[in-house]
Amino acid sequence: MDTPARLAAIKARLAVPAVAAPMFLVSGPDLVIAACKAGIIGSFPTTNARDVDTLDAWLARIRDECAQVAPWAVNLVVHSTSPRFAQDFACVLKYRPEIVITSLGSPARVVDEVHAYGGLVFADVNSIPFARKAVDAGADGLVLIGAGAGGHAGVLSPFAFVPAVREFFDGPIMLGGAIVGGAGVRAAEVLGADFAYLGTQFIATSESLAPQAYRDMLVAANEDDILLTPHFSGVPANFLKPSIRAAGLDPDHLQTTGRAFVAQGETRAWKHIWSAGQGVRAITSIRSTAEIVANLASEYHAAETKV
Repeated sequence: MDTPARLAAIKARLAVPAVAAPMFLVSGPDLVIAACKAGIIGSFPTTNARDVDTLDAWLARIRDECAQVAPWAVNLVVHSTSPRFAQDFACVLKYRPEIVITSLGSPARVVDEVHAYGGLVFADVNSIPFARKAVDAGADGLVLIGAGAGGHAGVLSPFAFVPAVREFFDGPIMLGGAIVGGAGVRAAEVLGADFAYLGTQFIATSESLAPQAYRDMLVAANEDDILLTPHFSGVPANFLKPSIRAAGLDPDHLQTTGRAFVAQGETRAWKHIWSAGQGVRAITSIRSTAEIVANLASEYHAAETKV
């Protein structure tokens, strides 16, 4: 089956063409399974499992519980410096997810072996040059991370990003960047993407791995509470200002070049300084993944009927 046919088959199994994006320290098997059962693609980073034995157990459970529902995906760090790549990738090959999302490196490291079992490789990119490199490396699809996304956001507006990529790539695209509702999912399609890539609102679910304080902070936050800064990881990422203050730092006076933050005690970026996208205002309560997806589907179908 060629890629367009695979894409059509995947979308036919979804209630709405959306992905619960893989989020570091947030996405685990409960969230993946809930997303797939609700009718969207569930995903998680392999590094969220503390070791390869835990990863094996997670993948076995996800495979078994999602066999008859929507597809699931794993997110794999493919950079040459990743100490877990070999073990994690071996585990991925054992359980054969339909979709492998690569980050922080060339998808060429995994393309041949994922294709050998019939899977699709999507490369996570946040710029046009990286998108071109991923296509040249053999990626089947692209995950375009635009401005406003949680985590390591891009700087390009989705309205510029998708058309630019469509000039040289006609394969499947997942689009991320402050997409919060079903109308936004439909807008991503109209723009030229095939799936919306949503993260922040799934942090504030009963199935996520996020601590309760993180979920509560999201409910209370709006776009003014989001700061894009390279201070914590060396590259621009969106973080919640209240979590920065809780760590004893002033979000208005952070160093803006290089990896400057030296953690004290147990405070760590991502673990205690929390990320969120600009669409955080839409989170008004802690809900189940099924509730969120049902609302997405309702809003999506309503948007389809609008002229």
